[in-house]
Amino acid sequence: MLQLIATDLDGTLLAPDHTVNPDTAATLQKLEAMGVKFAIATGRHYCDVKAIRSVLGIRAYLITSNGARVHDPDDVQIHAENIEPELVRELTQPEFSAGTSLSLYLSNEWLIAAPNEDLMKYHQDSGFFYRVADVPNYDGEDVGKILYIGEHAHLLELETRIRERFADELYVTFSALDCLEVMAPTVSKGHALTVVLGELGIDAEHCAAFGDNLNDKEMLQTAGHPFIMGNANPRLVEALPHLPRIASNAEAGVALKLHELFGI
Repeated sequence: MLQLIATDLDGTLLAPDHTVNPDTAATLQKLEAMGVKFAIATGRHYCDVKAIRSVLGIRAYLITSNGARVHDPDDVQIHAENIEPELVRELTQPEFSAGTSLSLYLSNEWLIAAPNEDLMKYHQDSGFFYRVADVPNYDGEDVGKILYIGEHAHLLELETRIRERFADELYVTFSALDCLEVMAPTVSKGHALTVVLGELGIDAEHCAAFGDNLNDKEMLQTAGHPFIMGNANPRLVEALPHLPRIASNAEAGVALKLHELFGI
């Protein structure tokens, strides 16, 4: 019997317009009433996801900034890992940030180097938004995630340069084709999921997980019952070819699979 459902948001639980599907919310609420627990695992900021959780109407654990922060359903922080400040200061310089929209995720704030109104579409349900700051001169403290947004081809080159320069000093992944994300080396959704499983006293074999992109890889490898979205990044499918694929987020694939798994 499944006891915990861990799910990504964008490209997975949320509709393609990055909003909550009412039928999906109703499905989660029904399962919660049956005693099922939830963990929302995303690259988004904690303050953003807390608001989305309210729209979903469930008491979920929040794994945010790709696992750099974990909060319980009462918003108590139970896990946090930051990038070393000197690495933040180096990674925010033009050598790495040129050609991208650069952001920093702090515990309670989102700093951006220059306005980017295109990002508004991701925050319709939460209302959480950035503050423009002098990011290249920020001291590097309290940074859970560095986010570079840009053209995929450019980000692929940037990914290679960061890996070559820093090797195992950082965890580097994509949350979308246009989003390259950098965290401390021990951060991942998979590691954060083990924290939640430990808090709940649930074995991984009683956990199902849903994801669509490379930052979901470790979470899918941790859960006993992992599922890849039909709209998944081909690199994720290639990395985990044995995992079952379900319907896309446009088809509310997570809700459809949960109906099948729980017989509702």
